Order: sequence, then C-alpha cells, then structure tokens
Amino acid sequence: MKRWGSPTVFFFFFLVLLLGAFFHWVDHTIITSIKGHKKSPSIIELPLKRSLDGSMEQSRVSNYPVIFRPNNLSSTACPEYFRWIHEDLRIWKSTGISRAMVERAKDYAHFRLVILKGKIYVEKYKKSFHTRDVFTIWGILQLLRLYPGKVPDLELMFWCDDRPVILKKDYQGTNATSSPSIFQYCGREDALGIVFPDWTFWGWAETNVSPWKTLSKDLKEANKRTKWKDRVPYAYWRGNPNVAASRRQLMWCNVSDKYDWNARLYKQDWRTESEQGYEHSRLEDQCTHRYKIYIEGRGWSVSDKYILACDSMTLFVKPEYYDFFIRSMVPLQHYWPVSARNKCRDIKFAVEWGNNHTDKAQAIGKAGSKFIQENLKMEYVYDYMFHLLTNYANLLKFKPRIPEGAVEVYSETMARPHRGLWKKFMAETLVNFPSDTLPCTMPPPYESRTLEAFIESKETVTRQVERWEKENSKKN
Repeated sequence: MKRWGSPTVFFFFFLVLLLGAFFHWVDHTIITSIKGHKKSPSIIELPLKRSLDGSMEQSRVSNYPVIFRPNNLSSTACPEYFRWIHEDLRIWKSTGISRAMVERAKDYAHFRLVILKGKIYVEKYKKSFHTRDVFTIWGILQLLRLYPGKVPDLELMFWCDDRPVILKKDYQGTNATSSPSIFQYCGREDALGIVFPDWTFWGWAETNVSPWKTLSKDLKEANKRTKWKDRVPYAYWRGNPNVAASRRQLMWCNVSDKYDWNARLYKQDWRTESEQGYEHSRLEDQCTHRYKIYIEGRGWSVSDKYILACDSMTLFVKPEYYDFFIRSMVPLQHYWPVSARNKCRDIKFAVEWGNNHTDKAQAIGKAGSKFIQENLKMEYVYDYMFHLLTNYANLLKFKPRIPEGAVEVYSETMARPHRGLWKKFMAETLVNFPSDTLPCTMPPPYESRTLEAFIESKETVTRQVERWEKENSKKN
C-alpha cells in the first residue's frame, strides 16, 4: 500500500487541487461575462427548474439573495413621467392611507396583494379578464427579485379592468379624507385610482403579444425595413370595432366607392386569428404606413405603446383615459391630436398635412417612437413600479398583515401550472439575478404653476390643430 507521503499520491493530490482551481476560474468567468450584466461570484443565476417533460417545477431556491447589494452605486435620472407618481398619490399626502381606505376598495378589487419581508401574499376576490391578474402579480414578483429586500412592506387592492371604477364625486366634501385607494392600469380626470404598468409588459398570451422587452426590439427592427417616405401614405388601424361606439364610428372613415378619408381600417377577428396562428396580428408587421391611429376601446387600450413605437406619425384620437407614461407626451411633438367628434375629417386633414410636410410628419413619428423606445425600457418600467410602491408604502398608517384567505406566491409556483405561451412568457421574463445598479433617481413633484402651464400648453396646441382642421374644411 502506498503512503500519503509517496511522490505518486502527492502528485495526484496536487492535480486534483489544480483542476478544482481551474474549474472554479471557468465558472467565475462564465458568470461574470454574461452580456449586459456584471455579477459578483456570490450571485448565481437561478433559472426555474424544469422536469424531464419541460414543465416548470416548484423549486424554492434558498440561496437567492435577500439583500440588495449592487456593485454600481451610481444612479441615472428617471424619465419625466415619473413625476406623475407624486400627482397620483397627492390626494393622500396630507392624511396618509388608513386600513379603512384600503378595505373600502375591496368590493371593487380583483385581488389584494401584501408584501411582507420580501415575500408576496395574494388574496383573490374575482377572476379578471384573461390572465391580467396573473401577469400583474408575476411582474411584481420579478420586481422583488430585481431589488431584493428593497420594496417595503405594504398592502394594496388591485382592479384589473380597462376603466377606473371609483369616482371622485362619491368621495368629496366631508368624505374627502376617506377616499379609497386602489391600483389600476389607467386613470381618468373624474376618477380615483393609482395608475400602475399593465400586464402586457410581461406578455399577453391570449393574443400572442410577446413581452415588451422582446416586442420593443422587434418593433425597432421592423422600423428599419421600410423608410418612412416609402411607406403607404395613409392612416392605418387594425382592431376590434365591436367593443365601443367610438371604434364603430371610426370604421365609417374607411375608404369606399364614394369617399376616401385617407384611412385604411381593418377589423380584427381574434377567434379567427387564433385559429390561423395570428398571421395578421403580428404587431411588428404593422409598421408599414406613414400614419397609424390610436383610439380607445371599451376604455383605455394597451395598444398605445405598440402604435407609438412604429415611427409612424400617430393620429391620437382624443382619449378619456391615461396610463402611467402617456401624460408626459406632447401633441405635435410626439403625436397628432384628432378630435373624437370629427374623426373622419380630422384624419383626412392630418394625412394631407403630413404628405405635404413629410419632413415634419416624419419628425413627429420619430419623436414618438424615440420616447417609447428610450423611456419605456423594462428597466424604467420596474423602476416606476419600485418608486410607486415605495411612495405608496410610505403613506400607509397601519402595519400590513396577511389576511386569512391569502396565499404566498413566488415565481416557481406561479410558473409551474402554466403551459404554452403562458409558460414561455414567464420563462422569458423571469428575473434571474438582482440588478447591479440602483433604481433611477426620482424627479421632484411638479410645482402647481409648472404643472398647470404644461397642461395648458398641450391644450393650446390641440386647439390650434382644431382651428387648422376647421379652416381647411371651410375651404373644401
């Protein structure tokens, strides 16, 4: 028998140590060289485990970081639209938010969400349309993985429909301080509610719409296929006109044997599309016209970001609702305003104006697209969520607690039961490791005069366009 001190055994022991050091170096090199990320050796990428059949399995990963320790302590400035966070929460600034205010929204909410010590608990009250609630909760889970330990404890109610549900008039006067707090995808001037990024940023599987990080890149590439001046010189819209009277009226503006309003409008049949593999609904294939139309449906529509990202001059039919970013966009700078009452006339004039002023029309389209591509990156969407939830939590006058009917949710358990596009989109949008940078720096609240001047300037530009349209109609 050879002793441990013999040359052969010593050489074998030295070789094992050398190979171990080599493979440790290789592993460290792979981890730290992932494109676009700088990761310390202690932070390991943690994808969801998969079973042999490819389905997501439950896998609680105990070594995922619970404390946010970025290597880069510098921070960029948040986009201007983050200032609206202050405005959405202003109604509760002097009073704070009591438990009663949160509970008062329960009758409207689709679910209650609680964050405690970095974990999420959800109590569901009713089913939302499609999987809006599922992907909204999924997005918040990914936020907690992006900034582990940074999102404070909180408790909120969430409404998943296209229109706000609580009106200001019902909580004015003596009841002003008891205004309920509820999160939702859009707002309206006469309604209460806190505007939050919509579920489609993580994908809309029911309509084959990819997560925003992927789709925004596809739209950017699509814009390169056809130069703006070589695009079809008409206004384009494709959608479901049956959801609202305003959209049915828009279809009257379609080309016919008697009239040409410079619009090319197409009815979207989602049932047929799903049966045919969504051949005519790929958003990246719809950046082919110089002008695109945005019009609300039953309420606010998620399509605004897809339409604005096409480099086409967006003809924005005057909306009733707003989402979290649109309020900072400016008419004639990012889009062309169209009145809701005279859609056909105004669309025809906008297209004629654009075709006679191609450089200006192209510049408006490019500016709108640039706003979306640069200010609506997923990094900023997550930062908006982070700052909104943090500021909201700071207003709470009670200690969040887990309700009896709530269950803990985390990425692995949410992904496990889903199949097809639902599973694909969740895997695609899973945050595999914490951010290496701090969230962007919040801009200060608007001063009242500054905000009033900004809103008035937008209205002044819109009225100017309306005068042009009226003058043109008199000539014709």
